[in-house]
Amino acid sequence: MIKNILLIIICSALFFAANAQSRIGTPTIKNYTHTDYNAGTEIFGATQDKNGILYFANNDGLLTFDGSYWKIYSLPNKAAVKSLAIDSSGRIYVGGQDEIGYFFPDKEGVLKFHSIKQLMPEKARQFADIWNVVIFNNEVFFRTIECIFEYRGNEIRTFDAYGGWRMLTRTNTQLYAEDKDKGLVIFKNSQWMPCGNKVQTAGLHITGIMDYKNDTLLVTTLKNGLFYLNGSSSSLQKKETSADAILHNDIVNCSKKIGDDEYAIGTMANGLLIINGSGKLLGQFSNADGLLNNNVHAILCDADKNLWLGLENGVGYINYNTSIRHIYPSKGNQLKGTAVSVFGDKLFIGTSNGLFSAPLDPRQKDISDNKGIFTEVGNTKGKVLSLNEINGHLLMGHQDGAMVVVGNQVKPVTADQGVWMLKSIPSSNDIIAGTFTGLQLIRYENGNFKPIAKIDGIYESLGNLAIDDNNAIWATHPYRGVYKMLLSADRKKITHYTQYTANGGLPSVLNNHIYCIKNKIEAATERGVYEYDEVKDKFTPSAFYHAIFGDAGVEYLTDDAQGNTWFISDQRVGVIDFGKPTHNARYSIIYFPELTGQMEKGAEYIYPYNMENIFIGSSDGVFHLNYRKYVQAQHKPNVLLSSVKAIAEKDSLIYGGFFMKNNQVSADQDMGQIATLANHWNSFHFEYSSTLYAGKSNEEFSYKLIGFDETWSKWSAKTEKDYTNLPYGWYTFSVKARNNLGVASAPVNYTFIVKPAWYQTVWADLFYLLIAGLLVYYASKIQRRRLAIQQQRHDEEQQRLSYLHSLELDRNDKEIIALKNENLESELHYKNKELATMTMHLVDRGRLLLNIKDELNNRIKKMNAPDLTYQFRSVFKLLSDTEKNDDDWKNFAIYFDEVHNNFLSTMKAKFPCLSSTDLKLCAYLRLNLSSKEIAQLLNISLKGVEISRYRLRKKMQLSTDINLYDFLIDITNPPH
Repeated sequence: MIKNILLIIICSALFFAANAQSRIGTPTIKNYTHTDYNAGTEIFGATQDKNGILYFANNDGLLTFDGSYWKIYSLPNKAAVKSLAIDSSGRIYVGGQDEIGYFFPDKEGVLKFHSIKQLMPEKARQFADIWNVVIFNNEVFFRTIECIFEYRGNEIRTFDAYGGWRMLTRTNTQLYAEDKDKGLVIFKNSQWMPCGNKVQTAGLHITGIMDYKNDTLLVTTLKNGLFYLNGSSSSLQKKETSADAILHNDIVNCSKKIGDDEYAIGTMANGLLIINGSGKLLGQFSNADGLLNNNVHAILCDADKNLWLGLENGVGYINYNTSIRHIYPSKGNQLKGTAVSVFGDKLFIGTSNGLFSAPLDPRQKDISDNKGIFTEVGNTKGKVLSLNEINGHLLMGHQDGAMVVVGNQVKPVTADQGVWMLKSIPSSNDIIAGTFTGLQLIRYENGNFKPIAKIDGIYESLGNLAIDDNNAIWATHPYRGVYKMLLSADRKKITHYTQYTANGGLPSVLNNHIYCIKNKIEAATERGVYEYDEVKDKFTPSAFYHAIFGDAGVEYLTDDAQGNTWFISDQRVGVIDFGKPTHNARYSIIYFPELTGQMEKGAEYIYPYNMENIFIGSSDGVFHLNYRKYVQAQHKPNVLLSSVKAIAEKDSLIYGGFFMKNNQVSADQDMGQIATLANHWNSFHFEYSSTLYAGKSNEEFSYKLIGFDETWSKWSAKTEKDYTNLPYGWYTFSVKARNNLGVASAPVNYTFIVKPAWYQTVWADLFYLLIAGLLVYYASKIQRRRLAIQQQRHDEEQQRLSYLHSLELDRNDKEIIALKNENLESELHYKNKELATMTMHLVDRGRLLLNIKDELNNRIKKMNAPDLTYQFRSVFKLLSDTEKNDDDWKNFAIYFDEVHNNFLSTMKAKFPCLSSTDLKLCAYLRLNLSSKEIAQLLNISLKGVEISRYRLRKKMQLSTDINLYDFLIDITNPPH
C-alpha cells in the first residue's frame, strides 16, 4: 500500500514537473521605471485606446504612453488612481479617493478631467479608493470596498455591501462582483443578484473571472488556485494546474485571457504565469527572467498581442507575440552562444563553457515554442568552437579538440590541440580540421572518425575554413590574412600555399573571414566583401556585395537552403532575401534592428536551419528568429502626433495628441478648427511617435512642413522636430513612419496658421496704399513745386546767363571798342607822331629859312655891298613867300582836326573871335610845343608868344586859375 502511494506521488511529481516545463524561447522583456515616466512607482491598472495609446493607473494620476512620450494627468485633488477603463467614445474613466469622473480631450486635443461626483447622492460623496472601473452595456461601474457606483445617463446609483465588495469584473456576457458575505453576484435587471445557487466565496476571495469554454468560466482566487464556474449549475469546481505549487503558496493579484487558449495570471511574489486551458504552465516571467519586479498588479494584452504589466515598481513590457526570442541554455549563468545545431530531435547549443541540449517535439515547427529543460552534455566543459553535421554525425570543435556527440555524451576524435572548425571534402570521407596550430586530416571509416595526420606545410592557428570546387583549402588567420592551400594526393601535406594580404588585393591583413557562397570564394573584411578572381589570382571588391555593404565592415556570411545570404555587418544582422525581389533589384535587404549589437565581438555566428528557425549567437545564449513569421506578421506601422507647442517667450501647448470633431475623438484634424496664432508665435516644436511597441528599434520617421519644406526629410529614428521663425501663412506638418521592411504608414497631418503681423494685414496694406497714395500726391505736389522752383531757377539762371551773355557781349563790344580805341589811339599816336614830325619839320624849315635869311643879311652887311641886297631880292622874296605860304598850314589844320576830334573847328565854333594866328597858337599849345618852338613857327619872338597867350586867354575869357593846356585838352573830349 505504501509503495503504491509513493509510486503515485512520484508519478504525479513527474507529471507536474513535465507539465511545468515552459517554452525554451523567452520573449524580450523591457522595463520602464518611475524615472522613465516621472511619476509614482506603483502601476495598478492598464488599458489601451483605439489609437494604440496606453493608459496606466498610477499614484500620481493617469499615466499615458504613446511609444515615445510619457505624460501624467492628475486628478483635481491629487488622489491616486487605482483603476481605469475606456468606453467606445474614448472617455477614460478613473477614480480616486472622493473623486470619480473621466478624462476627455478638449478642442485642442489636451486631456482634461471631467468630474461626475456632483451626480452622486450627497451622503455618498466621501469614499475611499476606486479599485475597479468596469464598462458594461454602456454603463460605468466604480468599485470601492464599501460601495459600487453605477453611472448611467446623467445619474449615479449606489450599491452598498455590508460585508464589503472584494471584486468587480466582466465577461463577454455578464458583470460579476463578489460580496464578502453574499458571495458571487451578477448584475441583472439593474440589480445585483446572487449567481445561480448562491455561490459562496467567503473563504476563496475571487480575484478574476475569465471566459473559458462555452458557458464555463475560469476563476482565479487569492490563495486557492483556479476554479471552473459552470454557467448552468453556477457552481465552482477546482481546476488542477501545473502551476498549483505557486498558486497555492502565493497571492494572485489579477488575471487576463490573452489568447484563444492562453491565460495570464499575475502573482505577488512569482511574477507572471502563462497557462493554457488544460492547466499546463506555458511560461513564467519573473525577476529571474528580466522582469523588474515580481509583484504584478495589472495585466494588459495590447492590440499586437503583447503584454504590459503594472508592477509594484514600474511597468513591464513582454514582447509576447514575437518572432524573435532568447534561448538561455543555462539560466542564471551567462554563457556566450558560440554554435548551434538541430540534430536527432535535439537542439544543441555550444557555449563558452560546454555543450547543452534540449529535446524537440518534431510537430513543433517553431523550435522556440518547444517546452523542455536544457541539460549539459557530459565531458564538454570548456569553450565550444563549432558544431557540424558530417556523415550523419554531429562533430564538435572544442578547445580540447574534435569530438563526436553521441546521445548526451561526447567521444573525443582528437585530443592533442584545440579545433576551431571542421569541413568535409566533397565526394570523400576525409575531413579537414582547422586547429590552433594548422590543419589536421580526419577520416570517417567504418562508422568512426579517426585522426589520420597533421597536415604538414603550415603552422598557423586557422579558425575559419572554406573549400572551393577544386578542393583547395582556404583558411584565415585573424592577423595574417588569407591562405589558399593545395594538398597532396594523400592529403597529408600541403604542396603549395599562397598567402593573400594587401598585395593580394585585400584591404588589410586583419580580421578577414573566408566563405564559399554560391560556389564563389568570398572574403568578409573590415572594408566590405572581396571576391577571389582566379584569373588574376587576387581578391577584388565584389560588385554585388559592394552595392549592399559599400565599405562597411562585414563579420559573417552564410547561405541557407533557399539560397538567401545571411550576414552580420557592423554588428547588424540581416539577410539578402532572393525570394523577395524589389522594383530595382532581384532581392530585398532586411535588417533586424532587435538584434543589433547583441553579438559577441569576434565570435559572430548565424545558423539558418530553416525559415522558421534562424539562430544567432549572442553574449548570453542565442537568439531565435522565426523569419517566416517575422516577414508575415509585421504590422503596418501607425504614426501619432503627440503634441505641438508654439514657442515664443514661453512654450504654449496648442495640440495635445487627440484630433477632435463634433466633440468626438477623430483620426484626422477638423479643418474647421485650425489653430490660428499671432505672428510672434512663429516657432514650433512637434513631437510624434508610433505605437508599434514591439518594433521600436525598427521604426523610422519622415516629416515635411507643407508651405515651407519642398521635400520629405530623410528617414530617421528622431521623434521630434523644431521649426523657428516661420513667416506668416498656412502650414501643414505631415509625418509618417515605416518599419525595417520598408512598409510605411499613412501620414498624419496637422494644419495651423501663423497670422501676419499687424503691419502685414489687409487693413495695413490698405493703410499702406493710402499712405502711399498720400505720399505720391504730396511727392508729386512737392515735385511740381520743386519743378516750379527749378523752372524758376532755370529761368533765373537763363536770365543770369542771358545777362552774363549780354555782359559778355558788352564786354566783347567793349573789348572790341577798346581794341578799336586802342587802334584809334595807336592810329592817333601814329598821326600825332606824324603831326609832331610835320610840326618839327615846319619848325626846322622855318628855322633853316630864318637862318639862311639871317646869314645872307649878315654876309651882305659884312661885304658892305648894297648891290647884293638888290641882287638877292628875289631870294629874300622867295624866303618870305615860303614863310608866308598858307598851304602848309591848311594841310596841317586838316590833318590836325582829323587827329584831334575837329579841334580847330570846335575852337572856331566856340570862340568865333579867334584869329587864324590864335587858332595856330591853340593848335601848337594843344601839341604841347614849347614857347620857343611856337615862336619859330609863328615867326615871332618869345615875348610875342607870351603876349599872344595872354591875349588868347582873354579872348576865351579864362580865369588865371585855369590851366590853358588842360582847357585845350578837355574842350574836344566828350562830357563825363
